[in-house]
Amino acid sequence: MSKLKFAGIAAGLAAVLLASPALAADGKMSPIKQSIKGHPLDEVYSGYFYASKETQEMQADDFANPAMTWHDIGETNWSKKDGEAGKACAECHKVDDMKSVGARYPIYDEKLKRLMNVEERVNNCRKSYMKAKPWKYDSANMLGMAIFVNAQSRGIARSVKIDGPAASYFKKGKEFYYARRGQLDMSCAHCHEKYYGQKIRMNTLTQGQSNGFPTYRLKWQKPGSLHRRFSGCNKQVRAKAFKRGSPEYMALELYLAWRGQGLPIETPAVRN
Repeated sequence: MSKLKFAGIAAGLAAVLLASPALAADGKMSPIKQSIKGHPLDEVYSGYFYASKETQEMQADDFANPAMTWHDIGETNWSKKDGEAGKACAECHKVDDMKSVGARYPIYDEKLKRLMNVEERVNNCRKSYMKAKPWKYDSANMLGMAIFVNAQSRGIARSVKIDGPAASYFKKGKEFYYARRGQLDMSCAHCHEKYYGQKIRMNTLTQGQSNGFPTYRLKWQKPGSLHRRFSGCNKQVRAKAFKRGSPEYMALELYLAWRGQGLPIETPAVRN
């Protein structure tokens, strides 16, 4: 298993990026002061801040982090030829080319005229260049590749573009975030802005930041995509869950990425 640096997360690791939060004496992650005009939060906290010490230690050690099994799947598939074209990711891209990808996605693709996250980019490459079947969200292969690609950005501060053609997606994502839905008539903001830090069913509500996805959840006993988490939240408020990769979830993903600007990428994070 390759040993990747996890700057800004594990105590004892060096070279923390300027924009990355530091660990306090108690092992907790300090927040990032947010100065973006119109941002709903004065400070942004990674979900790592609210995790137990045991969970933090599990995440920080690549040999203990259970999601690294899927990272290895992605690393293997990176060099594996597939599809009618018989190509591998490694034939077009160097691993170093993936550095910062996890920090700046989703992005608007001018050629495809739509918003693309890492999973959509992987499948577009598979279909267009490898002539291979697309992978399903949350399949072992897709989770592995998404984790492997995003992990190259660990420690890099998130920074996404929301202007130009991406602006309409950002607007829709924001509207989704604040819209009440379901039988419980709740929005994302009810849990992750109004009551973060408080307990619900023995779990601590977080700000719902997305900088660690795909994330290994102890509850799931495996990693899961951000869109799987969206679906679960929708179901918890007794609302309609959209399909992974839907326009609604793509727009929401962009809004959440902007909402967590400055947080370091932690993929694969470990949460409860």
